[in-house]
Amino acid sequence: MKRFLSSFRSSALELRDLRCVLVTGLLIALSMIIEAHTIIIGFAKINFAYLATAAIGMLYGPVVSAFAGGICDIVGFLAKPDGGFLPLYTLFGVGQGLIYGMIAYHKLPLAQGKRYDISMAIRLSIARVLDVVIINLLCNTAANLYYGFIPDEAYTAAVTARVIKNVVLLPVDILLISVVLIAVLKAYHIVFGKQQRLA
Repeated sequence: MKRFLSSFRSSALELRDLRCVLVTGLLIALSMIIEAHTIIIGFAKINFAYLATAAIGMLYGPVVSAFAGGICDIVGFLAKPDGGFLPLYTLFGVGQGLIYGMIAYHKLPLAQGKRYDISMAIRLSIARVLDVVIINLLCNTAANLYYGFIPDEAYTAAVTARVIKNVVLLPVDILLISVVLIAVLKAYHIVFGKQQRLA
């Protein structure tokens, strides 16, 4: 429990670092670019904007990634308003950031003398599975039903489509997050010349 709380304190302190603010801003902008290329199929949508949020969580922890997740939702709405602004979806963005920050922060050092460390891929895979189940399938589906974005008469078809989409894409998501985020971590160490600390 002490280590868990210390990751929140450490993450909050990251906000004092100009590098954290700049890199987080760049990743939020990248998330917006990816979000702009979302593919909508019926009641399901395909995009990979979660990679930017996951990278923020991995590099700077749950506090920074929670803020970034909320900002991504708000900026995304301002850039492309679609109906009214619904704060509940902003909370889901915050939750997504928390998931990646709690699981990946300070737990993905580059392995000494290794090109790839399987523990990195396992942690990132667990984070993605939790994001898909908790945020995509449970929270977003429930909110879409509550707000009437999924009509009652189309409930079964919509939920089935969302489940199928998430199950089919999950292996792709896991592969992407494992490869892309480890590349991001290595690039971060090369550019800034420091190793991520162990928690």
